[in-house]
Amino acid sequence: MKPTKMMLGSIVLATLTATAGMAATEVDADGDGMLSYPELTAFFPTLSEESYLALDANADGMVDTDELSAAQEAGMLPATDG
Repeated sequence: MKPTKMMLGSIVLATLTATAGMAATEVDADGDGMLSYPELTAFFPTLSEESYLALDANADGMVDTDELSAAQEAGMLPATDG
């Protein structure tokens, strides 16, 4: 079975949350598979709005799994408090 984009997004979120010891539902609070600025700053409290906008490559106002993965690979995410 080929993993879907949503499955891969769940894996990325699970990896992020495991790193900081948080449940995935705490990061993606509404469960839509996308991360809003408030959701992401709950996980990365030092993330500025300017940095969040830079993560949002397609400028749709949300960070999707592709954008999150790209940001991780580029080292664009700040350290967590975990």
